[in-house]
Amino acid sequence: MDYSGLNPQMNFIGFDNYIKAFQDEIFLKALGNTMIFVIGTVPITTGIALLLALLLNSRNLRSKGIFKAGFFLPSVISMVVISTMWIYLYSSNGLFNTVGSLLGFKMESRSWLASPDTALPSIMIMDIWAAFGYYLILIYAGLQNVPEQLYEAARIDGATPTQIALKITLPYIKPTLFFVISINTIRSFQVFSEIYTMTGGGPRNSTQTIVHYLYQVGFSKFEMGYGTSISYILLVLIMIVTFIQRYLLRSDSV
Repeated sequence: MDYSGLNPQMNFIGFDNYIKAFQDEIFLKALGNTMIFVIGTVPITTGIALLLALLLNSRNLRSKGIFKAGFFLPSVISMVVISTMWIYLYSSNGLFNTVGSLLGFKMESRSWLASPDTALPSIMIMDIWAAFGYYLILIYAGLQNVPEQLYEAARIDGATPTQIALKITLPYIKPTLFFVISINTIRSFQVFSEIYTMTGGGPRNSTQTIVHYLYQVGFSKFEMGYGTSISYILLVLIMIVTFIQRYLLRSDSV
């Protein structure tokens, strides 16, 4: 539909909005940035969460609860608050530039978010820091369901810690990993608050993402029909990626 959201009149235009999307340079840039964001954050976030969950599960730490609470804390803080805090950390006289200068590195005299080369990676770093604690708790909960008898039998048979992790732990928590990777991927495809708060899609659309762009199209330019078409493209993309992940992580228990 050709629909503004302000005028109740709708005009049926067939697939014109979808054709327009794949001829729209800004949308294609947003699509590329979103894919970079997903590929660059999901494996690292999941990997850090898995590694720390395995460490916490394998060691009898009295302060284990403090570690879990500390890792989880950023997940309960508003992303707008976190983004605002990191804007100051990334500023020209912020913590990162200051520490880098003290260590002898040549730092640029501008915010990390002001350069097209560093803006998107900077947001990705912040997102990884803010998100991995939530997935850590989910994986740690999955590890609690692995029967201790399996570990005892493996140790008696002389299995190494690496063999135990690869042959017992990871296969047993595969359903948990599928869930974590799926929701992590969906969340990354839908990244919005960080972009809206920190850069607004700039500089020069270097941080433009699909959801942020459809927001601009639908609620700033009032091209509601076009924005809705972009959202359907995102839906199909997420479905395809999720089915691929399900196939790769398939197991009898998933």
